[in-house]
Amino acid sequence: MSQITFESLPIPDVVLKGIKDADFKYCTSIQAKTLPISLSGQDIAGQAQTGTGKTAAFLITLFTRLLNNPKPKPKNTGWVAPRALVIAPTRELARQIEIDARLIGGHCELKIVCIYGGMDYEKQRNQIKEGSDVLIATPGRIIDYYKQKLFSLKELEVLIVDEADRMFDMGFILDLRYLFRNCSPYDKRQSMLFSATLNYKVMELAYEHMNNPIKIMVEPGKAVVDEIKQLLYHVGLHEKFNLLLGLLKKEAGEKVLIFCNTKMWAERLEILLKHNDYVAALISGDLHQKKRINVLEDFKMGRLNILIATDVASRGIHVDNITHVINYDVPQDPEDYVHRIGRTARAGAAGKAITLCCENYASHLERVEQYLKNKIPVVWAEEELFLAAKEGAPSFKRRTPIKHENRNQTAKTNQRQNSHSPKIKSRRPR
Repeated sequence: MSQITFESLPIPDVVLKGIKDADFKYCTSIQAKTLPISLSGQDIAGQAQTGTGKTAAFLITLFTRLLNNPKPKPKNTGWVAPRALVIAPTRELARQIEIDARLIGGHCELKIVCIYGGMDYEKQRNQIKEGSDVLIATPGRIIDYYKQKLFSLKELEVLIVDEADRMFDMGFILDLRYLFRNCSPYDKRQSMLFSATLNYKVMELAYEHMNNPIKIMVEPGKAVVDEIKQLLYHVGLHEKFNLLLGLLKKEAGEKVLIFCNTKMWAERLEILLKHNDYVAALISGDLHQKKRINVLEDFKMGRLNILIATDVASRGIHVDNITHVINYDVPQDPEDYVHRIGRTARAGAAGKAITLCCENYASHLERVEQYLKNKIPVVWAEEELFLAAKEGAPSFKRRTPIKHENRNQTAKTNQRQNSHSPKIKSRRPR
């Protein structure tokens, strides 16, 4: 099948300049299937894995529609009214969409504003009041400002929901329905919804609030792109960290993303890696937004070699050239496995995904492989791959107080986790 060029599609010249700036030459699968339909004005419900170019697909459509339709004369309501709204589930994803929008739409002379929690409240409030053409936001923060009557959504020409399934997972469904109800009528705007999975709940939302959306699926039976080389190591919990040290040395990845199932283990792993002279940092859900941005920027620019994350952040990390993703723990949710390893091998590049399966999480492996419809190739670790950790016992104090947890349950959890703390002394010979 011949590749489709962006020049062959009805895209304005100024948008094509932005596409060239982004160094996009040919349409990806989701773009090739979506753009001919969305550029004609049809609503879209699209399914595609992360890293396949869906952000560019909806941004190209958004800019094309706004440029082809003259800006309507503002109504004398006293409220500002954005022309397009993009809703994302996480701060990191919203910020990444803003970066892509400023690149692809760099020649369009449209005002882009991005708002999300954790940043200067008054500054973002003033940005909203000054008006925008394209508003990118997370659900909680935009509803906060909307209820203050700072802007209207009744003049929206384009509405986009990205990672809709994640919205459900994070409990944003009521917020989404609230925003849909207060937007312009479904037949007066173009709506696009994108999701890693178009399950019943997502499609119910689409059919209820969109104008006969066309369902587009890209390789729905294939959860992981071919460019990701997957490997699985079975390992005892007591020597798991020793194996990680050996893999980090053997693989020598330029940008390594490590996932843990819990924040407690992620914090401990960060301390252990730093103790063993690795440049590593943690990003988790309760890290202050400015700190999160700084950590991600350091990772992008190569000042940080290893980034440790929990699943709260797994869909918000959009960094090019991640060479390795390591699942220090097998995730409980199979979809989280796909989203984790989808951080590597983006936009056609190659990448490696390594999973360490210990006794704590071995029961999750069967569900993951059933979801993948494939077995993850198993590699047996040779003796020399287990490296001795640096002597000494680093402190495992929590950075922040535990919130919203039952104290008795927390004590039991801590006791259970401490009983399985990774050993950092030399591994005993077999």
